[in-house]
Amino acid sequence: MSFIALNRIVLALSLLWSTFAQADTTLVAVAANFTKPMTEIVEAFEKASGHSAKLSFGSSGKFVAQFENGAPFEVFLSADDKSPLKLEQSGLTVTGTRFTYAIGKLVLWSGNPGYVDEQAQILSKGDFKHLALADPKLAPYGAAAVEVLKNQGLLEKLQPLFVQGENIAQTHQFISTGNAELGFVALSQVIENGKISAGSGWIVPESLHSPILQDAVLLKTGADNPAAQALLAFLKTPPALAIIEKYGYALPAAN
Repeated sequence: MSFIALNRIVLALSLLWSTFAQADTTLVAVAANFTKPMTEIVEAFEKASGHSAKLSFGSSGKFVAQFENGAPFEVFLSADDKSPLKLEQSGLTVTGTRFTYAIGKLVLWSGNPGYVDEQAQILSKGDFKHLALADPKLAPYGAAAVEVLKNQGLLEKLQPLFVQGENIAQTHQFISTGNAELGFVALSQVIENGKISAGSGWIVPESLHSPILQDAVLLKTGADNPAAQALLAFLKTPPALAIIEKYGYALPAAN
């Protein structure tokens, strides 16, 4: 092997070592509705940056309580805009880092094909015993579902049939296992190739509930972590935005 070739190998190895030596890991709390897209986004992020991210999924309301009690998360992707704002007002976030990364869409869904009609008349006419939704006190998608039922004049009638999940993931589980005939979930949980992949559903018109603005923010615990900062920046890049849109979310205006 020539001296020049050997030098090139040594240089390549040193650059590779430098990349890994500078790679960091960030701890990320993610709203349950964003499980599928975020898992895919992090795969792309890790390949592009060399950093890594450890994800935990749950209800936005419960995450806020954990942050307030010292949980070591560094990045928060909420299912709403109110929770990150509350953390910002409490001084738990890095000023100027909060932004909307996606706008959620709500769907009334059943695991049974043909069960939910395109106009959701089943809500007023259907003979069902259980209607699943995420706890509206903890989960923004649950709050949106309650708002929809109020606007349709059905809340009082259907409230006795509620089966409440701790978060939107558990709500989806109630429906997919048949413990509830139908319920409100995030479109991202049931969409594939641009359409509802199984069962039947009604994509709720946005006029029936307040916009589900999903905000991300850098927590003060991640202020000095390059991986945390890089992940938030990556969420605004075309590859990440394409994944977000693929899962049925509307994209926010440029931040």
